[in-house]
Amino acid sequence: MLTDLPNILTMSRIAAIPVLVLLVAIGTPWANLVAAILFSAAAITDYLDGRLAREMLQLSDFGRMLDPIADKLLVGATLMALVGFGHLPAYGIYPAIVIMLREILVSGLREYLAEIRIGLPVTKLAKWKTGFQMAALGLLLLGGPGAHIIGLGWLHPGLIGATLLWVAAVFTLITGWDYLNAGLRHATGPRPAP
Repeated sequence: MLTDLPNILTMSRIAAIPVLVLLVAIGTPWANLVAAILFSAAAITDYLDGRLAREMLQLSDFGRMLDPIADKLLVGATLMALVGFGHLPAYGIYPAIVIMLREILVSGLREYLAEIRIGLPVTKLAKWKTGFQMAALGLLLLGGPGAHIIGLGWLHPGLIGATLLWVAAVFTLITGWDYLNAGLRHATGPRPAP
């Protein structure tokens, strides 16, 4: 179970976090480039682990538990590192706050609903939100100086990343509201029979 490829990919996202934070702290153009590559690889594992688990028939409770935790840890640590080391452009903290608050909200709702044996499935819009969020964070990590190393400075990846972060924040608000309404329906409605 722990040595199944999908679970190894999930755990690799968690293992990447301290290296990613260190690279953001270093803040040189090369460190930014490596941080963006590392984050992008970790984001790809988010897509691959579930797909491989289904294709290889290696679905497990451990994987179902760890996957959303790994996602939230990776995104949360990346957002905090970008904010903490001043890598977000002006007003970038606002979508970061929205994203972090939504992650806490959904985690709390899932915990409550699990106690009454109700699942909170991931919606298609939430998957789009994740895609925009991952693209935004990868571009924000690349930032200005890191982009010049590979000749992308003219594209302004930090500006594109900040724009995508705002788009992700809008999706975050919509999906967070949807999840909250679903949770409230179960919290205020009749309890299902055990």
